[in-house]
Amino acid sequence: MAMTLDGFVARKDHALDWLMKLDTEGEDHGFTEFQVSTDVIVMGTGSFKTILGFDEWVYQKPVVVLSKSLTDSDVPGHLKETVEISRLSPGELMAEFKRRGYDRVYVDGGAIIRSFLRAGHIADMKVTIVPVLIGEGIRMFGELDKDIDLELLDVTHFKSGLVDMRYKVS
Repeated sequence: MAMTLDGFVARKDHALDWLMKLDTEGEDHGFTEFQVSTDVIVMGTGSFKTILGFDEWVYQKPVVVLSKSLTDSDVPGHLKETVEISRLSPGELMAEFKRRGYDRVYVDGGAIIRSFLRAGHIADMKVTIVPVLIGEGIRMFGELDKDIDLELLDVTHFKSGLVDMRYKVS
């Protein structure tokens, strides 16, 4: 998940313009390789609507959108085979994924990440810091019920100023 240096994953209106203007020409940030390592992607309504506004669908894996407001009719026809809407809790969804044989879940979006962290369903995470301050927006991390200890596994920096950090959740 990418976030600004001041901790935001998107503007309040879910806009990612600050991310799109970054010049990363010639840099491989490992997104394709990362996707290959996952079985399914989980995101919330805001992330889904934002990504629908992109020129192309960027995911090659099945996507589950956790939403209380969207229905199956909100999924565009060309994505019906790969995107599903769910109202399950993180725990219920993880049990469903286990039944489907999904082991590695990519959780995307601030509120969704927080709900999965609170429920203890995140084992590791990769956070990419983008060298920009936007002042306000949607935070990746916010209120938690308790401290969550992290163990730094790896740090990679790029010419563009991006910094990737991989953590194990203790």
